[in-house]
Amino acid sequence: MTTERHTWIAFLRAINLGATRKFPKQAIAAAVVRAGGTNVETYINTGNVRFDHPVGDRAEMEAILEEAFAADRFFEVPTICITPAELKVIANDAAAVGEGHEGRQFVFLCKDHSDPSSREALVARAGEGERVYVIGRAVHLLTESFQQTKITNAVVERHISTSTNRNLNVIRTLADKWA
Repeated sequence: MTTERHTWIAFLRAINLGATRKFPKQAIAAAVVRAGGTNVETYINTGNVRFDHPVGDRAEMEAILEEAFAADRFFEVPTICITPAELKVIANDAAAVGEGHEGRQFVFLCKDHSDPSSREALVARAGEGERVYVIGRAVHLLTESFQQTKITNAVVERHISTSTNRNLNVIRTLADKWA
């Protein structure tokens, strides 16, 4: 039996958005522990959790967490897992694409990579004054107003895959803290 542990950072989608999808960070941490995670840490109440686990396959880890979260909450919680090294790359990419941008910046973290035609279609959906960059499993959005953007989770999911977004500050903070 292996004792190797892999460090994961999981981003949960669509929690704490209303009365019926509550999932406090303490409950998230407890569910991760029940799913075999150790050294569990959470950051703010938007579904960001870092932990160690014997499973090293990303898709398998996502499935384990999604099953544990559904058992705990009685609703589906789509989950995107990345490694600390991947988070560091995403944060560096965000800094590069956002250099000189004065508006808001968001990163959509996707379960899967996109194909070239999907990337092109998503980039073409950007509204006036918006810029979209798809790099690996991350979609970087530069905009003036997130409330008025044409690039939403639904649009990213239509073109690429299940996703969740975080603002640039959260991505930077987590990269500094966990990567």
